[in-house]
Amino acid sequence: MIEIEKAFPPSRKRILVVDDSALVRLYCGDALAKAGFEVEQAINGIEAMEKILTRAFDLVIVDINMPRMDGLSFLRALRRGARDVATLPALMITTEDGEQDIEDARAAGANFYLVKPVSEADLRRYAAVLTGAPE
Repeated sequence: MIEIEKAFPPSRKRILVVDDSALVRLYCGDALAKAGFEVEQAINGIEAMEKILTRAFDLVIVDINMPRMDGLSFLRALRRGARDVATLPALMITTEDGEQDIEDARAAGANFYLVKPVSEADLRRYAAVLTGAPE
């Protein structure tokens, strides 16, 4: 008898990493892929919004400082979107560590806020919590 999970494996949680730094996208992508997540990347908020409107994601990880559309503007636009994207969990990971930066990110719709550098273990832990994936 074939076990249900082997016959129909659960789909992997999908994460969109939004950062203008190729190095940060690579670091996050590799760490999350090792943990079993499916990862896509975007270089700014405009590209991220295009991807979110055409594919389903379980989490978005976003930086504040990016060209064309920064992370705060992106989160505000996301939260004003249709219900299925407006409730998408968002983890902000940035170099900005001021109290006002944290308040602005939360007001824009970030669920959690981490300051770079972020360890792979913390990245995986927050991704698991926000997507409901097992750690």
